[in-house]
Amino acid sequence: MKRLAFSALADVAVIVAFVAIGREEHNSGSSVVGLLETAAPFLIALVIGWLATRAWHNPTGVGRGLGIWLVTILAGMNLRHYVFDDGTATAFIVVASAFTLAGLVGWRILARKILGELSTGSTT
Repeated sequence: MKRLAFSALADVAVIVAFVAIGREEHNSGSSVVGLLETAAPFLIALVIGWLATRAWHNPTGVGRGLGIWLVTILAGMNLRHYVFDDGTATAFIVVASAFTLAGLVGWRILARKILGELSTGSTT
C-alpha cells in the first residue's frame, strides 16, 4: 500500500512540477488556482493512464510508467485542446512529452535501481 501511495504521489508531483516550471517560465503567475487549472487536463489524463494500465498492480514498474506516460500525454493534450480550449503547439508537445517521460519513467528507473541495491546490499 505504501508503494502504491508513493507512486501515485510521485506521478502527481511530476505533473505539478512540469506545470509549475512552465508557468514560471512563461510568467503565468504562481497562484494555486492557476496551477490547478493548467494541470487539470494532465492530472485527469494521469488518472486515465493509471486506469488504462492498471498501474495499482505494479505501480513502480517501468513498463507501467511508459504506459502511464503515453496515455497522459495523448489524453492530456487532447483534453487541453478540445475540452480546456488551450494551446497545443508543437514545441509544447515536444517539451511536455520529454519532461513527463523523464519524470514518470525516470523515477521508476531510479526506484528499481535503489530498491535492487538495497535488496542485494550493493552500493556501486
